[in-house]
Amino acid sequence: MTAAETVLTQSTAPEITPEIAPEDRMRADLYDFLGALLQAPPPAALLEQAGTLVGDETELGRAVDALSRLSRATSAKAAEREFNALFIGLGRGELMPFGSFYLTGFLNEKPLALLRQDMSALGIERSPDVFEPEDNIGALMEMMAGLIAGRFGEPASLETQKTFFNKHIAPWAPHFFADLEGADNAALYKPVGAMGRAFMAVEVEAFRMGG
Repeated sequence: MTAAETVLTQSTAPEITPEIAPEDRMRADLYDFLGALLQAPPPAALLEQAGTLVGDETELGRAVDALSRLSRATSAKAAEREFNALFIGLGRGELMPFGSFYLTGFLNEKPLALLRQDMSALGIERSPDVFEPEDNIGALMEMMAGLIAGRFGEPASLETQKTFFNKHIAPWAPHFFADLEGADNAALYKPVGAMGRAFMAVEVEAFRMGG
């Protein structure tokens, strides 16, 4: 599977993406970008795209700048080696990017079953050619992007986004991103961890302030 391929499918998704507020489009784009980086080794085109990004003086913006610099200096082959060392390895990688593992210490446990229930209720289906559990961090980033952008029907309400985020992402994703930022095998992925950690903090606070 390439980074451009999706782990999700929705046969009834609208052909035209609904219009959403610019700030929500930016959120969806960032979720999509993290999802692409975390589901498969980034191809040259994604590294080229990342190399054009410019951040600001926020913690998230500084992480974006760091990723941009490293992307320009990293080949697709080197990125693939790093991705494999982090997430695949011989038997397993340095990190296990699955919600069930972070929350219970095991794969395919109750958190995954609860996620599948909510996916079904929201009209989200896994692609038939993907065999990893749906609680992979990259898949969850893509699900959030889809909810915001309206890929599974109408754009999800803020309350629906908040509920999904608080149930399936907030309890463990910040810990995963912190672990990725500090992973021994992380170079290109160190600022990806920093980006994810900072973005999760922004989302937690935004959902809290939004009620």
